[in-house]
Amino acid sequence: MKEKRVTIKDIAKKAGVSIGTVDRVLHHRGEVAEATRTKILKLAESMHYKPNLFARALISKKQYKLAVLLPMPTKDNTYWLRHIEGIKSTARQLEDYGFQVALLHFDLHNGTEFTSQAQTILAMEPDGVIFAPILKKESLIFSSELDQRSIPYIFIDTNIKETNCLGFIGEDAFQSGRVAASIIDYGIDPEKDILLVNIAKDLDNTQHLTSRNQGFMSYFMDAGRNRGIKISLEIPSADEEVVAEKLNRVLTNNPNIGAIWVSSAKTYAVARYLDQINKRDLIVVGYEVYEENVAYVQKNIIQYLIAQQPVKQSRKALRKMFNFLSSNMPPAKLEYQKIEIVNAENIRFYI
Repeated sequence: MKEKRVTIKDIAKKAGVSIGTVDRVLHHRGEVAEATRTKILKLAESMHYKPNLFARALISKKQYKLAVLLPMPTKDNTYWLRHIEGIKSTARQLEDYGFQVALLHFDLHNGTEFTSQAQTILAMEPDGVIFAPILKKESLIFSSELDQRSIPYIFIDTNIKETNCLGFIGEDAFQSGRVAASIIDYGIDPEKDILLVNIAKDLDNTQHLTSRNQGFMSYFMDAGRNRGIKISLEIPSADEEVVAEKLNRVLTNNPNIGAIWVSSAKTYAVARYLDQINKRDLIVVGYEVYEENVAYVQKNIIQYLIAQQPVKQSRKALRKMFNFLSSNMPPAKLEYQKIEIVNAENIRFYI
């Protein structure tokens, strides 16, 4: 049986005061005696009162402009399509409550384009901004500009701690790296080497990959049983020839490698190479459940993927910004998504 929503009228009846008095206390309007205010607030908490934010937004009829800035999905990285799905579906729901959402994109590897799109957003003078601060240097500048204009912003997918963001929704990238390391550690011979593959043009400026790498290495510094060498390889793109050339060299020069960890959603690029050379004796762990990666999980070339629910991230981010702007309800500073481990046995539940 669905629980009945507690209303202002219910609180007023319990407190023995008028509905108007309760409204003034809960919405911080007008003067109310301190003893009465305290009594009403305690009752609201004990009765688990939750304001009807959607009804309030309808009544106010105020219009809000939101801007969302995300990486552009590409044929070799469709992960961001799921974020866009979450943004668009939630934006349609919020249109009736006066919220208009502008969705902009940038090339994941192009800091100049990110900056240009950020300036476009600032010119729009939005009431709130949601963006993925993957490019750290450019995102810090954008965050500072938003602060100067008192525009609230929420991060998704990636977090930068040294900012005044309203909140972050996504994975704990450091802990995610540790989880990946623990999976490999329990499956690999303790004397085998491990290859860490980062497919990125500028790893130092790619915040979430840097944090995952730090978490991965920290696991072996304080908890891991593997004593092999940890070999780090940076590949500038997922281009087939580039990946093959880089992996050929490192695998030839390091025949003791027993596992490969790919720090990004482009795990399929490594799996594709291993499939082509018919190499099946490595443990491969990577990120994100989407078509390109799923195919190699089903072929048992990728053993494990770590998923972070991009649709939920985007939906939650928009709703949290809605709550803040319509009712001044600040979200939790950090909301980490579950770190989900996917393999051939459970992947059908994710596709």
